Amino acid sequence: MGSVSLNMTSSRRGGRLPCPSCCSPALLNLLVLLSLLSTNLLALLAFLSPPEAHLRGPTTPTTNRSSSSSSAISAQVAAIAREIDASRLPHEHGGGAAHLPPELLLFLSPHALPLGRDARTGLTHMPASVAAACFRSPSTLALLAAYASYTPRAACPRGGNATLLPHRLVSKGCEPLPRRRCLTRGPPAPLPASNMGVDARRWVKPRHDHDFLVDDVLRLAAPIKIRIGFDVAGGAANFAARMRERGVTVVTSALDNAGKPTNRFVAARGLFPLLLSPAHRFPFYDGVFDLVHAGAAALDEGGAPALGLAGTEEALEFLMFDVDRVLRVGGLLWIDSYACRSDERRQMVVRLIGRFGYKRLKWVVGEKAAAAGSGNTKPTMYLSAVLQKPARG
Repeated sequence: MGSVSLNMTSSRRGGRLPCPSCCSPALLNLLVLLSLLSTNLLALLAFLSPPEAHLRGPTTPTTNRSSSSSSAISAQVAAIAREIDASRLPHEHGGGAAHLPPELLLFLSPHALPLGRDARTGLTHMPASVAAACFRSPSTLALLAAYASYTPRAACPRGGNATLLPHRLVSKGCEPLPRRRCLTRGPPAPLPASNMGVDARRWVKPRHDHDFLVDDVLRLAAPIKIRIGFDVAGGAANFAARMRERGVTVVTSALDNAGKPTNRFVAARGLFPLLLSPAHRFPFYDGVFDLVHAGAAALDEGGAPALGLAGTEEALEFLMFDVDRVLRVGGLLWIDSYACRSDERRQMVVRLIGRFGYKRLKWVVGEKAAAAGSGNTKPTMYLSAVLQKPARG
């Protein structure tokens, strides 16, 4: 703080000067300095002291309503969690929890949160993450019980039916599966040298009029840079292999059907496999992919076949909305050589695509003659399209 000096001009009126002891500049400077110090000290004390109730004023009705709404939401979330926990155990199948393996019961039991009640959700225990479809039928429940029958902290069951159990459950929509406390064995069985569906020419050289080439589709995306994509029901990941050659990373969802280790085979090719049934919600954040590729089987597998949902317009609509969710604005949806079983099916797919307002960058409907000796004289109708997701307000 700088000093303040006051120059007092002497009054010559009457020929008398003010009292030097009462109005000296040093005394006035001292008074100003004390005034500044006291003001700053009061401001500091007011800033550091907690606000008093009378300063805050009465609580408004809006504040009371917000507090009560938060409490009601937390109570509802906790009630839903308790209801989910209660519905996990299938009382209507096989006599309830008494017939379930101890490891499955332990996993399904709610586990207390380490820090107690969560202030945001109102939960005090973490509910188990197991799909409701696992308890939908006695046959699926029997498979789940067999999957959870093992010795804790020992080697996981292997060989024969035990190896196929996870894939059979996932194909029935029973995912996520419960975690297990057992050790995987190794090394795994060698991969087959053939019969895994490897095709090095697909999307590089055209075979039919409805086949699109990778390079042509990537040029359609300009000026958007295609960096990461998702191949729905991509099988042996041939599409991901072609895109990797062009610097694009593609995640491939696949199921191990008929005992074929498809996911292991995809990983052995240095590609990213994702064990996922067609009925499962894609485990990705919104708008993360520049490209979504739906192959010939993806649209028909839009619903879980074991649940009787495949082929219905509603199941396909759920799939398409999930595809739209993970695709970024301006990204490409590539419907690749979808075989329409009938003209009604083609019209239904076209009508469903039209609901999203995508821009048609490429659209081809072609026919392929039936194979000789198949007994079918009608040609198969194929639909291929490259669509661009629009920006929505």
